[in-house]
Amino acid sequence: MKRIRALVIEDSPTMRAHLRDTLSADPEIEVVGEAEEGGGGIALCERLRPDVITLDMAMPRIDGLAVTRHVMTHCAAPILIVSASTERGEAFSTFDALRAGAVEVLEKARGDEAEGEWERRFIATVKLVSRIKVISRPGPRPGTAEAGGSVLPSPRLCELVAIGASTGGPAALLQILRAMGPQRRVPVLVVLHIGASFAPAFADWLGSQVPHKVCFARDGEALASLAGQIVMAPADRHLLVRGRHVFLSTEQERHSCRPSVDVLFESVAASCGAAAAGCLLTGMGRDGAAGLRQIRQAGGRTLAQDEATSVVYGMPREAALLEAAERILPLQEIGPALAAIMESNR
Repeated sequence: MKRIRALVIEDSPTMRAHLRDTLSADPEIEVVGEAEEGGGGIALCERLRPDVITLDMAMPRIDGLAVTRHVMTHCAAPILIVSASTERGEAFSTFDALRAGAVEVLEKARGDEAEGEWERRFIATVKLVSRIKVISRPGPRPGTAEAGGSVLPSPRLCELVAIGASTGGPAALLQILRAMGPQRRVPVLVVLHIGASFAPAFADWLGSQVPHKVCFARDGEALASLAGQIVMAPADRHLLVRGRHVFLSTEQERHSCRPSVDVLFESVAASCGAAAAGCLLTGMGRDGAAGLRQIRQAGGRTLAQDEATSVVYGMPREAALLEAAERILPLQEIGPALAAIMESNR
C-alpha cells in the first residue's frame, strides 16, 4: 500500500519532533521532510512534491501565509495549518491562508486533552487533507470581489438566507458574500464547522473582508433586527429559528457537530417555509443535506455547490443524492444567485 507522503513545516523543534513522531507512528504515513522555517519548507515542497503539508503560521522571515501563497501558485499540495495563533491578528493570517488555498486548520495541542486525543485527531485530519485534490492557482488580488456567472431568477419573497459549510468553507463563504454585494433587507444565518478557538477571530476577519456586518447570534434576537447582517452560530451552540427569532441551543450534537447545519435548516424550513433560501457548501459528511431538502419541500429556494469547485464534495453530494437542491452551481455562481433571490424583496 502506498503511504501518504507528509512534509512538516514548523519552527519549534519540540513541536516539530512531536508532529514528526506522531505521523511516523502511523503505518499509512511517511514523513518525507521537515523544515524549521518557511523558505526551507518551500524548497522541500518543490523538490519532494508531498501528498500533504502540515504548516505552522507564526514563523520568522517567511511565515505560513507566504508559504501557502507560494505553494498554491507554484507546487500545489494540500495544506493543513497546525497553529496556536488564535489571537486576533495572527488568526487573521490563518484565514488569509485558507482563502489562499490551505484546506483546513487544526489548533495545536493545548496539553489538557485526554492522552492520545489530539494525536488521533491530528492523524485523521492529515489523512483527510491528503485525499483532497488541489491545483495551482494565483491568489485573488486583495480587495477584489470574485463575481460569478449566471444568476437565478426569483419571483418569490425571501425573508431569510441560511448557509452551511465545513471543510473549505471559510474561503467559499468569503467568495459568496463578496459576490452577493451589500444588501440591507435579508439576514444571512451561517453555520460553519470550524475549531472553537478560531471561531471568534474568524467572524472578525470575515467582517473585515465583506461589505456586511458580521456578528454572532444572540439568544432570542428578532430576525427583523438582523436585516442585512451575516449572523454566525457561536462555537458549540446550535443556531435555530423559531417564530421569527433566533435561538441558541446546547442540545446534543447532530452528525457529531454542534453547531449543526441540519438543525438550522430544519428550523428555517419550519419557521419560514417558502420565504427562506438555503445553501449548502463544501464539506465532509452529510450535515445539512436532509435539512436542505426540508427547506425545498417547504417551498423555499435551495442551492448546493458543485463537485468541481468543492474542496470536499461530501455535504453537497448528499444533498444532490436527496434531490434537496433546486440548483447545483459552481462556487462563482452562488453569490450572484443568492443576490438575485434576495432582490425579490424590492
